[in-house]
Amino acid sequence: MTAVDLLRAHARSSSAFLAYNQDTEHFQTPGIDGLIAYRPAGRRHLVQLTGPCAAEADQAALTAAFRAFAAGQGRRITAVQLGKEEAAACAELGYAVNQLGASFSIDLGQFTLRGGKLAETRNRLSQARRAGVQVTEESTMDSELALTLTAIDQEWLCAKGRAVKQLGFMVGERGGRGAAHRRLFVARAAERIVAYISFSPVYGPRPGWLYDLTRRHPAAPTGAIESVIAHAAEVFRGEGAEWLHLGFTPFVQLHPEHRIPGAHNKILDGVMRRIAGRERWLYSARTQERFKTKWAPHLVEPEYLAFEHGLSLGAGYRLLRLIGAL
Repeated sequence: MTAVDLLRAHARSSSAFLAYNQDTEHFQTPGIDGLIAYRPAGRRHLVQLTGPCAAEADQAALTAAFRAFAAGQGRRITAVQLGKEEAAACAELGYAVNQLGASFSIDLGQFTLRGGKLAETRNRLSQARRAGVQVTEESTMDSELALTLTAIDQEWLCAKGRAVKQLGFMVGERGGRGAAHRRLFVARAAERIVAYISFSPVYGPRPGWLYDLTRRHPAAPTGAIESVIAHAAEVFRGEGAEWLHLGFTPFVQLHPEHRIPGAHNKILDGVMRRIAGRERWLYSARTQERFKTKWAPHLVEPEYLAFEHGLSLGAGYRLLRLIGAL
């Protein structure tokens, strides 16, 4: 089975398709239809993305094989974006496990723009309409469109400044081997593209689409991004999709009730709580959280970080380097 076939068959995380990013590697072992997505981080560490992608009966064996693979190279595993069950499984193996953040999802069967919680979103959509914003899905990527989107990428990065980092490895990409599976929606104003969003497929218990990469020109009208999301949600719902996933945000929704008993590291918890709420330090987590919660998501799930053999400064440093936080 190909990696995409395995994701279709066994993925459970809404972020699982990020395993198909161009530079992400796939560990597989004979006799098991499954994979673990990872990237090397320095000479001593491997960073795993989500839990093992395999049938439930095979997950423990696949994890054991991956641990042996890492140990054979003298490396330690750090796993990110684990669901609660996956985090509990890591805890049983002796990993240090802490909540890293949360993911936000909209049930398209219940999606509406009515109600008090959506007032801000409706206001921004109205501003975009008055500015003449129009949204379309782009089914082909010609050279002109690619150059336009690249220019928007550059403007976006310049406008954000040096302090804002991209969570590499844990966000989508516009090109690469997964490009044919993603969908691209753009917002135009005055016949010029001013913003775009790429969506990745989501398989598993809550199938649909993941909002995985967004860019906005600094001069884009207010509400351009909201217009893209609202339009895409209606397109996906009309096609029968069940969920629109707004993706993972680190350092938010860190609640004591989400802790994994016996595996929680108090030092790491203190560090993440200091990070949480500090705009432009490592990542603008609170801005992302506000943006996602204003869509009144129907599901907010904790996601976890796990360190094999316990927390170490080296593992933490390599993780931050990999995701682009340092």
